[in-house]
Amino acid sequence: MAKTLNAPPVATERRSRTPAVRTPRRTGSQAWPAAVAAAFTLAQLVLVRPGMGLGWDEAVYVSQVSGHAPAAFFSAPRSRGISLLVAPIASWSSSTELLRIYLAVLSGLGLFLALRVWRGLFPVRVLALAGALFATLWVTVFYGPEVMPNYWVAIGALAGVGCFLRVQADGRDRAALWGLGASAALMAWMRPADAVWVVVPMAALLICVRRWRRPLSFAALAAGLGAGALGWIVEAYASFGGLGARLAEASRIQGGLGWNIAVLDQLRSLRGQTLCRPCTGELPAPELIAWWFALPLLAALGLAVAVRGRRTAGTLLPLACAATASIPYLFMIGYAAPRFLLPFYALLAIPVADALVHLVTTSRPAWRPVVVTTVALVLAGHLAVQYAVLEDAVRRSTAGRQQWARTASELHRLGVRPPCVVTGQEALPIAFYAGCSSAQTYGHNASTTHADLLRTARHTPMAAVAAAKDEPPGYARDWPSHRFGDLRIHVGPAVRAGTRE
Repeated sequence: MAKTLNAPPVATERRSRTPAVRTPRRTGSQAWPAAVAAAFTLAQLVLVRPGMGLGWDEAVYVSQVSGHAPAAFFSAPRSRGISLLVAPIASWSSSTELLRIYLAVLSGLGLFLALRVWRGLFPVRVLALAGALFATLWVTVFYGPEVMPNYWVAIGALAGVGCFLRVQADGRDRAALWGLGASAALMAWMRPADAVWVVVPMAALLICVRRWRRPLSFAALAAGLGAGALGWIVEAYASFGGLGARLAEASRIQGGLGWNIAVLDQLRSLRGQTLCRPCTGELPAPELIAWWFALPLLAALGLAVAVRGRRTAGTLLPLACAATASIPYLFMIGYAAPRFLLPFYALLAIPVADALVHLVTTSRPAWRPVVVTTVALVLAGHLAVQYAVLEDAVRRSTAGRQQWARTASELHRLGVRPPCVVTGQEALPIAFYAGCSSAQTYGHNASTTHADLLRTARHTPMAAVAAAKDEPPGYARDWPSHRFGDLRIHVGPAVRAGTRE
């Protein structure tokens, strides 16, 4: 018998004032979702490779808790949740390999727990397929072991919506109520603004729809968001001049949030760009982006299946949360990064999986082999495309990070060793690799002035890094200059003095 999420509306109104949402007693085996989560962990370790160095943003987050390098400048949009998540490893070890393995295992566990929340709301086969669809996207595999917050917002969103539906089905489900608060806290801990966008539909139901009102659900959501965002808010007053000032600075750094259609930017980023800013150039080949256009069609089919089966809420709510989660990154920002839409993909996964299972299982017996074969071939082609893009993204990211490591080694050879300061082009990641502090006089990471740099250079080993074709900064015109590939490294006077000694 098919599992249902919604009982008939009339019968439900007679029994209680709660929404037409229920969970069946039998939840089915969790072996398949567990297998999907384990395969996801293995895919990260094999395809992304633990030895890939840390990226620019990763260097910022890890440096906040690392004993390997001083803390880098922490700009207004960032939140410290991901830094604290990796602190158990990064605080005592500089091993990138160990950090990647830790995150790969943790992200696989997170996926399993998020899927487990939905047991009884959808058949296990739907949940397993949903997990597989989300876990095989190149962007999910790439960012699962990365020190970045977006994957964890996605996991919090998936678990939170499931917990919300379970609480609405059974107000006595204390585990789901605690899960709802914890999921909201996880999202806000990682990215407070993203958390707010995700919970908008849930909050709207609790406030505006009488039969959905559950004070405990609202309290769990509010408490979770408040607890997760508390550190970010306190830091706003301690370091940025208040909450409004921090939000304004965050908007400025992101190019000024407002009406800006970034759909094409997101499409361009699907070729494997981790950051598309500025986002120009041709759109990727059709085979690289076809899956993106298939998502809304399959999601619509999933909603139609749910309406027909009288289990609308369980499908409509994740679709609504996915839509609100995508708004700032599709319509309010002037650049793109594929990781921004991870919560969108996670929330769409279950309705899309439900649609695919429906196509395979409800087709006429005579047509079923054709339908099954077609769906299998399409999914196999989709998987091939995802991993081709993933391989290219890993290759390019690895090459860039190896270049930073080589530049750091050259700094050490020139005498710029900890305690030291690096400024100029790509100073932040190079400084992290070299174990130095980074300092900038311009841009989003501006943290000092030319006068302060000159004073520091008299007593601290310092290097100004610039493109080989560019003139040295004004304050470094008299510093010794060394060509290194496409870069030129200008070494400060404290290094010269140390060398003479």
